[in-house]
Amino acid sequence: MAVTQVAAHSAPEAAKNRPSQRARARVLHIITGLSTGGAERSLYNLLVHDSYREHYESAVISLRDEGTFGRLIKAKDLPLQALDIRGPWPSPRSLRALWQAGRAFRPQIIQGWMYHGNLAASVLTALLPGLSPAAAWNVMHCLHDLPGEKASTRWALRIGRTLSPMVDALIYNGHASREQHEAFGFAPRSGHVIPSGFDPAAFRPAADEGASMRRRLHIPGDALVIGHVARYHPIKDHANFLRAAVRLGNTWPNATFLMVGRGTDGRNAALQEHIPSRMRKRFRLLGERADVPHLLQMMDVFCQSSRSEAFPNALGEAMASGVPCVATDVGDTSAMLAGTGIAVPASDDEALTKGLSAMLKLSPCERQRLGRAARQRVIERFEMDTVAHHYHQLYSRVLADRETRPNRWTGPQGKGS
Repeated sequence: MAVTQVAAHSAPEAAKNRPSQRARARVLHIITGLSTGGAERSLYNLLVHDSYREHYESAVISLRDEGTFGRLIKAKDLPLQALDIRGPWPSPRSLRALWQAGRAFRPQIIQGWMYHGNLAASVLTALLPGLSPAAAWNVMHCLHDLPGEKASTRWALRIGRTLSPMVDALIYNGHASREQHEAFGFAPRSGHVIPSGFDPAAFRPAADEGASMRRRLHIPGDALVIGHVARYHPIKDHANFLRAAVRLGNTWPNATFLMVGRGTDGRNAALQEHIPSRMRKRFRLLGERADVPHLLQMMDVFCQSSRSEAFPNALGEAMASGVPCVATDVGDTSAMLAGTGIAVPASDDEALTKGLSAMLKLSPCERQRLGRAARQRVIERFEMDTVAHHYHQLYSRVLADRETRPNRWTGPQGKGS
């Protein structure tokens, strides 16, 4: 359940000795959970970035458990509390724990992540009238199929639409996401687009390391490796990828297909049923891995098959790694690629097959050229330095406004806690 308790002065001694420590503003991040996913990675990347840590003292609350990224956050000596909320409704005990954590940390900004984390951020803002913290939301989702969303997600969306006018900053990680949510009724006044950020030093081309990874996975050096990185979830449309891969495998005998992500291992019968027995040896179902940067380095082509995305992190990581990409045209995918890869319609395995085949027909030099262009686009537009700077600019404006505005939840700013 609760792990490291969130407190106002719980930073490690080394951090306390930083020259900029006194000036750092306190930001409490509340996220639905910390399992492997794009929002969770985006939060972690921001928390550990040097320029962000220079300006902000952070703590994290996970409404669920620690997950994959909770352990990484704790390893960076950042305060973390997991409330272990099991269902869609918080208990009185978890609400009290949320309030106690907020009162102890005394945040100046409460930053929510994902729908339920955003609602919790607003609830905690209302529970701390004396502190009058600013409330910020981070929406990292698109509304391609609203009827197909879980009931709890639809509930959170409706409540979010009602509360959104009272939020100080509403951050979207893509322009398509902002447009869809504002069309749904989210307040446009406080909307901002800040894309996810990537570290080109962590995700980079490395032919030698890629070759070494191929040997470990017993993949021939002359094989054409088509990779797919995504947790097993309906919106990732793994079936779309597998149908295209099987078709491609019939015409490209040296093609090998790599699938990485939570739930994509050999125990997943739903994946196995799409793969003919004669092709099983050409598919590597690896499941969740911690060495994704090295796996990307061995790929000739990266494939995104999703039917819904906002700003796909896996695509950005592949681009940063210099891998040419074929991706479904959802969310901000086309804007990310900007001609450095191939975009195809979603939920169309024939179009995905044609896109992958077109990429494989290019010479190795042509694919490398596209990969270099994709990496350069990430460096120019989506590098973590740039993204952290955008957060700093936005938080600075929010904090300046906080000094003069009344509390949106309780009226004029009060005193005490």
